[in-house]
Amino acid sequence: MLNSFRRFVGRDLIERTGDAAEEAKIVFQARFVVVSHGTQDDPILNYGNKTALALWEMDLPTLMSTPSRLTAEPMHRDERAQLMTRAARDGFVDDYRGIRISSSGIRFLIERAIIWNLVDAAEQRVGQAATFADWKPLPL
Repeated sequence: MLNSFRRFVGRDLIERTGDAAEEAKIVFQARFVVVSHGTQDDPILNYGNKTALALWEMDLPTLMSTPSRLTAEPMHRDERAQLMTRAARDGFVDDYRGIRISSSGIRFLIERAIIWNLVDAAEQRVGQAATFADWKPLPL
């Protein structure tokens, strides 16, 4: 995830230490959201850091069985799908703003989100990830 971020965005998501376990801990504990999903036709979330889990009000097993489209309300899913297509085509987008919804129905606006492709060592696309630090709750 960190290598793909550097490759597509051109900078590091976190300060790199060279210790994969330490970097994983830093990402998980970060005060900004990091989530990812696979490449299925209806991608399932496969990672969420502590901040993402709190924001979407899920534990890790629940998050990892959730189709990523369900993080958006039905009326916002077409916009989300277009964003994912744009990120897949361009490698990343860094200007996303949109409405998401938690598992209990709390709506929130995310701003300045970055979505990037995840690639393996052979440069094969294995998913997409997103990060953002700016969100605010919206009225019900």
